[in-house]
Amino acid sequence: MGFWRTWKVQEFTLEGFPGVQHPGKILFLVHLLAYLASIMGNILIITITWADHHLQTPMYFFLSSFSFSECCFITTVIPKLLAIFLVGRQSIYFAACLTQDFIFLFLGITVFFLMAILSLDRYLAICKPLYYPTIMNPRMCFLLVIACLALGFILMVVPVVMLSHSSFFGSHIISHFCNFGPLVYLSCSDTRFTEMLAFVLDLFILLTSLIITIITYSNIVITIVQLLSAKEKKKAFSTCSSHLIVLSLMYGSCVFIYMKPKQTKGLDSNREATLVNMVVTTLLNPVISTLQNKQVHWAVRDTLSRVRLKK
Repeated sequence: MGFWRTWKVQEFTLEGFPGVQHPGKILFLVHLLAYLASIMGNILIITITWADHHLQTPMYFFLSSFSFSECCFITTVIPKLLAIFLVGRQSIYFAACLTQDFIFLFLGITVFFLMAILSLDRYLAICKPLYYPTIMNPRMCFLLVIACLALGFILMVVPVVMLSHSSFFGSHIISHFCNFGPLVYLSCSDTRFTEMLAFVLDLFILLTSLIITIITYSNIVITIVQLLSAKEKKKAFSTCSSHLIVLSLMYGSCVFIYMKPKQTKGLDSNREATLVNMVVTTLLNPVISTLQNKQVHWAVRDTLSRVRLKK
């Protein structure tokens, strides 16, 4: 019996949609197109931000950092998932599974912190315009992005390391990709403390970024209402509304999927929602955040014009 208590599985099986037998190629095509569209949209944002000097501002620096994180975030999961849809079940080594889980969580948390920083950036730009260039200088912007990455790493490394010391035997089938919830569910060890720690950290991250957003946008709305120019009001609301839509998508989906202290058999009902959340929000974020922005449209046109002239 001692052998079974300490033995760990060497690999897990990623099964995709077990109840769906035939439309694997359709799922492959849908997810491939969504993945490529998301990557292309985010890379476009990064490229034009660095190519056009009009967009080399703190807001677009943070948005390009956000886009880069989104590219890495979706690439952590989708390529392996595409292989599952195309050829069926795929195996993944235990260490690789934990690595995927950690990178997925780390980048997900980093994205939330970056959105909170974007809220602060908009607050300073609209409510404190005289101090904005001094506070949001290039050095400060770089340090804020590094701080988001460092916080994401530190907060997620502890629960994942704790989970790695759990025992796994018996069932080793995981739906879609290696995520914290399914791994906890498969563990044969007592993971109550690990679960609760992860839940508390998730709650802390969501509430912290949400509180920052609520406070900053409350002040932003008050400031915008007091503006005399209708044109300035429209411009300010346009910039902030796209950011708020992205935040609503992120918070709403994460509260629905992840804010549960206990993983149960209801896990299966959330796996499709988790996948949709990851693919759809990552696809929509670049569109909502910047591709509807007139400055971005002008930058794209200018870049294309320069390319044509060089030819």
